[in-house]
Amino acid sequence: MNILVGCDPELFVKKNGTFVSAHGLIPGDKLNPMKVPNGAVQVDGMALEFNIDPASSEEQFLFNVKDVLNTMKNMVPDMEVVASPVAHFDKKYFDTQPEESKVLGCDPDYDAWQMRTNEKPDCNIPMRTASGHVHIGWTENQIIEDHDHFVTCAEVVRELDYYLGLASLQFDEDQERRSMYGKGGCFRPKSYGVEYRTLSNAWLASDDLIKWVFRTTETCIKNFFSGKRLQDKYGDISEIINTNNKEEAMKIIQAENLEVCYA
Repeated sequence: MNILVGCDPELFVKKNGTFVSAHGLIPGDKLNPMKVPNGAVQVDGMALEFNIDPASSEEQFLFNVKDVLNTMKNMVPDMEVVASPVAHFDKKYFDTQPEESKVLGCDPDYDAWQMRTNEKPDCNIPMRTASGHVHIGWTENQIIEDHDHFVTCAEVVRELDYYLGLASLQFDEDQERRSMYGKGGCFRPKSYGVEYRTLSNAWLASDDLIKWVFRTTETCIKNFFSGKRLQDKYGDISEIINTNNKEEAMKIIQAENLEVCYA
């Protein structure tokens, strides 16, 4: 089975130690990302975002992530680009930003456990979150509205909660982001597979974590399509993720000998 893994992390920018809006800093937006070698870059609201060409190996995934990230950083040489899951902006400064930079959630995403559309967050709060979405391809030319494909995507995402979501609690200390985005089971179906939207950008902190994301994702997908499904054994674990319950997460991780990366 050919499995491809991509990603589209968001990052914040700081100037003189203070979070500032990325609006207008680089070319590219949601509708028209700017193509660069091995991926693309864009502004996403008040953050920067990059995506990578899908990778079929751990080494290629790491290379693509670091190469496109470095390209993006070089485009804003006077700014500090930070992989922080949350950024708080001064309210007066926030209110001066153009409305298009404050819009959240242009397209709906879904809850794989409850099988329903997630609610849009309040865009008037002067806090923004940054995610580290993982894109997984195992098929092609699927109709994203197709019921059977949607159900398969949801089942895959439930498994990813076990492999990626639970383990992320061990290295991602943030507890604010999920008040807006990234609860357990968060996803969007894609024509090539699925976008897993639960993780923050915290996995960009090290090469080991970046490689872990690819390796663990690949293991999860292979296990799923070979018939090994932890959701059938444990059921809904979204509350463990949503409440940052590291102790309960670790019980399942240890019982199933799942890989955790702390670096």
